Amino acid sequence: MNEFERLWNTIGKNAVMVLSTCAENKVTSRSMSVVVYGGKFYCQTNRDYLKCRQIAENPNAALCFGNYSIEGRCSIIGKPYDIPEFISAMEKFYPDAVKRWSGLPEECVLEITPTLIKSWVYENNVPYIETWDFSDDTYRKEKQ
Repeated sequence: MNEFERLWNTIGKNAVMVLSTCAENKVTSRSMSVVVYGGKFYCQTNRDYLKCRQIAENPNAALCFGNYSIEGRCSIIGKPYDIPEFISAMEKFYPDAVKRWSGLPEECVLEITPTLIKSWVYENNVPYIETWDFSDDTYRKEKQ
């Protein structure tokens, strides 16, 4: 297994993650129910919310959970029920969210394509940062 396969296996298929977006020198963060497939991260929200306006202006976004920090590019890709793989994943992991929100007229799906993922790990009480750089498909592990 290569380091990128190990990364995706460790991240898993879903998690509650903090999504941070920024525009006009204002950063906002919010916990989101996220599903992971195809090497990307997906969540749903209302098109009228501030985070969607920020994404329209500045597609750079970040997610974090556990010991992972994820930088990437975010885009609005459509309505939840227009994306079968998304709805299937959400129904598996967050069925109440699907029932409650997915059918609302202003609901949309956000797709975050990672550009850089970092993980903080310890080995024998020594701190390291693992970095997966998607721009050039490289992995490195550096002692801190």
